[in-house]
Amino acid sequence: MNSFLLFFLIFLAGFVDSIAGGGGLISLSAYYAYGLSPIEALSSNKFSSTCGTLCSVINYSRNGSIIFRTALFGALFAFIGSFIGSSLAVLFSDYYFRLFMLLIIPAVTILTLKRKGGEKERRFSGTKENLIVAAFSLVIGMYDGFFGPGTGMFLTLAFSYIGFSMLESAGNTKVINLTSNIVALSVFLINGSVDIRLGLMCSLFSIAGNITGSSLAIKLERKIIKPMLLIVLALLYLDLLGAF
Repeated sequence: MNSFLLFFLIFLAGFVDSIAGGGGLISLSAYYAYGLSPIEALSSNKFSSTCGTLCSVINYSRNGSIIFRTALFGALFAFIGSFIGSSLAVLFSDYYFRLFMLLIIPAVTILTLKRKGGEKERRFSGTKENLIVAAFSLVIGMYDGFFGPGTGMFLTLAFSYIGFSMLESAGNTKVINLTSNIVALSVFLINGSVDIRLGLMCSLFSIAGNITGSSLAIKLERKIIKPMLLIVLALLYLDLLGAF
């Protein structure tokens, strides 16, 4: 793969990721095709996606689509989960984790199709809401640090399940996703796995994709976010099937 195609795919990944998460499905495959080893691809992907996600957070924040109290609370647990997950990624194979994901994605797809999400009042509040946010942020943060693709999608679905609007769910997700990305990236930098030069170049295209996608999500909200979630679920499943 040449550099121009790589940069286009990183832009596309940022675009998709800013709307529904799951951009890593595109960018990781692109890094692999470019010739990087699995750990180099994963760590370089964290570099570019961290920069892009930061721009999405700024965009959603300016629109008032982030509930910072909830998002930052979730980010604390995602921080812990991502550190654990990225540390394990250096040591263990993701084979069994991929197998597990193949089993749960069909169930998640059905729930996504059935879930109206966001038009009704919150299903939970107070302490119960905090406990649920802490639990799914910790687990999904571990997933993000260990494997990564689809993290934003799972977070958006989780927030939607609680009762946040699709736009609020996407905004909150970006805060948590940014936190877990930073922690995972720090671990990879310490281990010397990141191609800094390539990461900086790809970051520019990731930023452009994230700004474009988040702006479109703010404008169209449910008309684009839910369909994009389903597309990402399908891509993730196909990606996992291809690994076996």
